[in-house]
Amino acid sequence: MLPTPDWSAPWFAPWRDIGPALFGRVAAGATVATALNEGGAPRRFVQPDAVPAGEAYEAFIARTAGVPTRDNLHDLFNGGVWHLQPALKARLNALQAAAIARDGIGPVRGPTRDALTRFDEHGALLVAPTGVRQTLLAALRQKDWAALFVEHRRLWRQVQLQVFGHALLEQLTVAPRKSLTAFVFDGDALTAAENDWVRHRLLPLPVAGVPGWHAANHDPAFYADARVFRPPREGKCPFVLQVQGSDTT
Repeated sequence: MLPTPDWSAPWFAPWRDIGPALFGRVAAGATVATALNEGGAPRRFVQPDAVPAGEAYEAFIARTAGVPTRDNLHDLFNGGVWHLQPALKARLNALQAAAIARDGIGPVRGPTRDALTRFDEHGALLVAPTGVRQTLLAALRQKDWAALFVEHRRLWRQVQLQVFGHALLEQLTVAPRKSLTAFVFDGDALTAAENDWVRHRLLPLPVAGVPGWHAANHDPAFYADARVFRPPREGKCPFVLQVQGSDTT
């Protein structure tokens, strides 16, 4: 049995129309792939052994339109995001597959695939009127948490932070905690070219800071915890994200 999310939590607002039914099918005995294939699925969800030996996961999806899916919470959330955000998932997959076709599979993914994977696993979409979004992004770029969450707190009434990353959704279900961090793309993720992802435009956003997402964040002192709300590194651009992931992880 998979753990049942608390659908009343603010981060599950986009899931309330599809989540209970998906989880209900699995609870009734369906495999995760079967549960995801019902209700007009944007892709076919297949068993993980459908991937030929030596073919990368992302390349297989691009070639076959089939998404290898294990019977676990992580892959159920991944498939659910395909239902909720099919165009953006397809765009990320296309960029991943193109990078694999060009560069092959090596000991590390490389900067493009690192950024795409980080967003796919832990990304979030900051949906707001243009002026509001630009004001909040300006504070987020500088890691100015007081401006972002205290001075501009009223602006969050016009914001929907939509969690895109399936790994982050999994953690919000099984181990919600103050340190959980989403990555917001500084631009339009749907239309961004490969070079835009290479430019390290992923902005770390501790989701517990979002008004209404943690019971204690009404107190400005909540944001003084530098272990979570970290200041910019001295001498470094505050929004540069440096990661080196491996295809074996």
